[in-house]
Amino acid sequence: MPKRVTKGRVVKAKQAPAPKKKIIKKAPVAKKTSSKVVKSSYSAKNIQVLEGLEAVRKRPGMYIGSTGVTGLHHLIWEVVDNSMDEAMAGHCDTITIKLLPDHWIEVTDNGRGIPVDIHPKKKVSALQLVLATLHAGGKFGEEGGGYKVSGGLHGVGVSVVNALSSHLKATIHRDGKIWVQEYKFGKPQSKVKSIGKTKTTSTTISFKADDGIFETLNFDWKYIVDHLRQQAYLTKGIKLVMIDERSAEEKEEDKTAVAFPKNSYQFYFEGGIGSYIRHINKNREPKHEQVFYTEKQEGDINVEIALQYTGDFTESLHAFANNITNPDGGMHVAGFRTALTRTLNSYARNKAILKEKDPNLTGDDVREGLTAIISIKIPNPQFEGQTKAKLGNPEVKPIVDGIFAEQFTIFLEENPKDAESIVGQCLVAAKARNAAKIARDAVLRKSALDGFTLPGKLADCSSRKAENSELYIVEGDSAGGSAKQGRDRHTQAILPLRGKVLNVERARIDKILANNELKSLIIALGTNIGEMFDIEKLRYHKIIIMTDADVDGSHIRTLLLTMFFRYFPDLIYKGHIYVAQPPLYSIKKGKDIEWIYNETALTDYKKKYGITDEDLNSSEDEPSDAEAMEDKEEKETKNKPGKKLNVQRYKGLGEMNPEQLWDTTMSPENRVLKQITVEDAEKASEIFDILMGSEVAPRKKFIQTHAKDVKNLDI
Repeated sequence: MPKRVTKGRVVKAKQAPAPKKKIIKKAPVAKKTSSKVVKSSYSAKNIQVLEGLEAVRKRPGMYIGSTGVTGLHHLIWEVVDNSMDEAMAGHCDTITIKLLPDHWIEVTDNGRGIPVDIHPKKKVSALQLVLATLHAGGKFGEEGGGYKVSGGLHGVGVSVVNALSSHLKATIHRDGKIWVQEYKFGKPQSKVKSIGKTKTTSTTISFKADDGIFETLNFDWKYIVDHLRQQAYLTKGIKLVMIDERSAEEKEEDKTAVAFPKNSYQFYFEGGIGSYIRHINKNREPKHEQVFYTEKQEGDINVEIALQYTGDFTESLHAFANNITNPDGGMHVAGFRTALTRTLNSYARNKAILKEKDPNLTGDDVREGLTAIISIKIPNPQFEGQTKAKLGNPEVKPIVDGIFAEQFTIFLEENPKDAESIVGQCLVAAKARNAAKIARDAVLRKSALDGFTLPGKLADCSSRKAENSELYIVEGDSAGGSAKQGRDRHTQAILPLRGKVLNVERARIDKILANNELKSLIIALGTNIGEMFDIEKLRYHKIIIMTDADVDGSHIRTLLLTMFFRYFPDLIYKGHIYVAQPPLYSIKKGKDIEWIYNETALTDYKKKYGITDEDLNSSEDEPSDAEAMEDKEEKETKNKPGKKLNVQRYKGLGEMNPEQLWDTTMSPENRVLKQITVEDAEKASEIFDILMGSEVAPRKKFIQTHAKDVKNLDI
């Protein structure tokens, strides 16, 4: 099975594991001694207590999400978040992040420095307490020196990094001295000690992740730069410096470094999230030039909101609490959305744009084409889980609602042209929504009259358990025919698509429902679409895109991924979308066939067996007559000690017979699936804008930038 090298793309894919075979074990037979059954004891000695940071090393996924690439980078974010806490408290204005040789990371801030004096209760240095104890930090203190606002909630950040690192070193400039302490696998190697004098204050944390825990130690330079740029937008006035000092070999392994050729970058944004909005919309057509921006403090809560409408058909909203992204929203998003709908309806009524008989604009109407950022700073954030996906503080909702409604009303009154453009965009969206409702009702009505008939081209599976069922979306009738014959009819359904589907990046939902191919797919999924979407009704828990390995196949795959990302994002977030990986080559020696899935695997195969190009017969050189082929192989066998290997390159799934398609691409035992995930929704949205949007210039630049990365392009 080929190993996939992640190239740092925003919409990333990971190989899905094949289902495990069930192993049936016999029930254990109780041992008998002197006619008595000896039972295993279960007492206090069986209760395991994990001391210190052992719990983190035992279950790292509970603290950083995963031990893959995402979890590896999460270590950097945890250390940087602590420095950002100093910045938000007003004690730091520069943070420097270095990528050092041998997979080391160094983060330095010019803040006050972590305290090193002895803690009155624990009787150890405060630095050691922070680094080696969960739930210890300045964010919990009630004294004036602690953090009123911080990105972390649980106080496990740096201590988790320490636990999951093979080496960690802390260097503190404070109280006129330089203090250091080193750790290995979360255990201190000595007490905190002074090694010199200084006139500055700062904190430097250097660490190397434990390769025994993480799947890889290769960092993604582009991913780091993008994340830190976002942090600079969210804390205006803070300077973030990124320096790449890795060895040439390590940079070569990181393919994303090509996008950022310099070794040093600095980010500083005085405009904050207002500048961030312009950055997000740089490849979109804005409906009004002036970006709405407001920042206001109410009590201990600081609210910062920026927005701009574009010609897109979907919403792009990004929420943050204490600089931590909240992909699932929360109370601040709820307050914002309520105020947005109410304010625009009120303005439209007052200006007689909406007549008395006209219905109000809905939430969907006012969010079409909206790009918005909500960033709040709050003393005691209540997040759901360590990953902080959703903010739960109920007191935030009325504060955000009140501040935004007041300031946005003023903006609309003071900028009548912008207000007219915004309301006009919402009215167009309302008309399209009504048209979509009629189209959707027609689809559902037709389905209902037919007894909820599934599309005729769908070859459904017999299983009615969604968790066991798979839907293969196949390109073309030829490949669809092979897939239907070669599939497992109990669990695998096949839906062939004819030609290229509609580009939904340039179409509203009414156009989508009018497209026969997409309409068939929506009915097959069973979830409905838009405001009626219900993931509980999903008929297949694996939706697998299976297209040819050529340019057209890649285009169709991108079109389908665009639709899923824009209109069925929950299917991606819940891990239901996959891409099949059919083999690119077959190598035949006699009756034995080896399937090769990409160019890299072919190169590795040649190296492993010492094969040169002279040892291979290309499929283009093979005689069409089967008898001539046998004669040729027979002659080669006589002339050389070993047979030549016949290599065939497959350009399409239709070139395979049903048995080959099953063995290579559909059998759970042998197939390679890549699961589609989204690590950065804002970056993913930007990529779809570039690739599938109406603006040509950004797409041309993207193609020119990445043209050299394309290998074996079939035209």
